[in-house]
Amino acid sequence: MRELLDDLERWQRSSTRVAIARVVDVEGSGPRGPGAAMAVSIDGEVVGSVSGGCVEGAVVTEALALLNGDREPGLVTFGYSDDEAFAVGLTCGGTIRLFIEEFNW
Repeated sequence: MRELLDDLERWQRSSTRVAIARVVDVEGSGPRGPGAAMAVSIDGEVVGSVSGGCVEGAVVTEALALLNGDREPGLVTFGYSDDEAFAVGLTCGGTIRLFIEEFNW
């Protein structure tokens, strides 16, 4: 979360709505552990990382859906077996669970 602070403060000053996605659980191999976070502004600006690239785009989509009222805050799960991950060019298998919510100033 600390790496997000400068951007969160900037967004707060401009009253920009922001969603936060936090890793809350990892099963198997995963590039980032619990506590890793990503912030997504309503304008689509992204800071931080929850997966090192494996599912970042899908997390941004979920965060924007939340900010646009198309989903509720809550858990989102992404995962691949090690074999499936290798087949699509990912370096990690495993499952990560994220909690996505709007950041309240």
